[in-house]
Amino acid sequence: MNIALITGSAGLVGAEAARWFCEQGFHVVGLDNDLRKTFFGPQASTRAVREALEATLPNYRHRQVDIRDLAAVEEVFREYGTDIQVVIHAAAQPSHEWAAKDPLTDFGVNAVATLGLLETLRQNCPQACFIFMSTNKVYGDTPNRLPLVERESRWELDPTHTYYTHGIDETMSIDQSLHSLFGASKLAADVIVQEYGRYFGLFTVCFRGGCITGPGHAGVELHGFLSYLMKCAVEGRTYSVFGYQGKQVRDNLHAYDLVQMFWQFYQQPRVGEVYNAGGGRFSNCSVQEAIQLAEELTQRELPRRYDDQARRGDHVWWISDTRKFEAHYPRWQRQYDTRRIMQEIHLAVTGRV
Repeated sequence: MNIALITGSAGLVGAEAARWFCEQGFHVVGLDNDLRKTFFGPQASTRAVREALEATLPNYRHRQVDIRDLAAVEEVFREYGTDIQVVIHAAAQPSHEWAAKDPLTDFGVNAVATLGLLETLRQNCPQACFIFMSTNKVYGDTPNRLPLVERESRWELDPTHTYYTHGIDETMSIDQSLHSLFGASKLAADVIVQEYGRYFGLFTVCFRGGCITGPGHAGVELHGFLSYLMKCAVEGRTYSVFGYQGKQVRDNLHAYDLVQMFWQFYQQPRVGEVYNAGGGRFSNCSVQEAIQLAEELTQRELPRRYDDQARRGDHVWWISDTRKFEAHYPRWQRQYDTRRIMQEIHLAVTGRV
């Protein structure tokens, strides 16, 4: 029996992965205790997603496990042993602001629990792939030192810069920058995932995500940019723009396209790899441009307020260069650009899917 063990299985990425791996014939064991509700309130709860997975996926088994509970994690690994072929670690505390309120919990969830999962995998199923959902915040605010040019609706990189055509690659420094406490805890996890690959020879990979999104996102103000923006647009709620004139740029990757990256890696795993994972030049927008698209799709004006204080450690411009992954896995291609993503989110928010 082939087992895919997924942490954060009721979240955006975890649920997408659960559905895909079940479709491929895997038995999926999902670990998720709905900490997102604790982080962001009832509106961010993933309970409905968990119930849908249990109702629609015959091969899905849910475990109400806190990944910080090492004994509970070890019990699951011992139960399935070497039947576990892949571990997808998508559980996280994902907010800059929330991390600053409770650094110990943030580091416990993002860093310490990741170490526990790696060591438990090493002891029980060392042949399995370990796929870690990292973040582009591991680069800290280093991207903000790039030469930027202000355009009408966005900040843009100087066209003469080496990153202009394809975006930022994995050679950018992760050192000597302001990360936010969230970025620091994810960086600690990112490095230990690499080390378990390189030191112990395990099949590990870090996917440094940009703006991972899709209709399954339980977006809130502190996390889930496009999803939360669309909720505000549909419901007529005021949307807050933080700093940079709303011209900060994000690349947007649909969770389905991300899971296809996971699938390609699983089929031909490598040791201690790192890949930037985002929409690239194919799929990106500024906050201003996202607002314009939301207003177009909803046919109504979005109420908004502007706060000149940008979020600490926030990126002014981020576009991922995914050519390293594409060179290693040439069969992978993005299916969703930003407009298609926003259209799907709009349908989900309005209850038409």
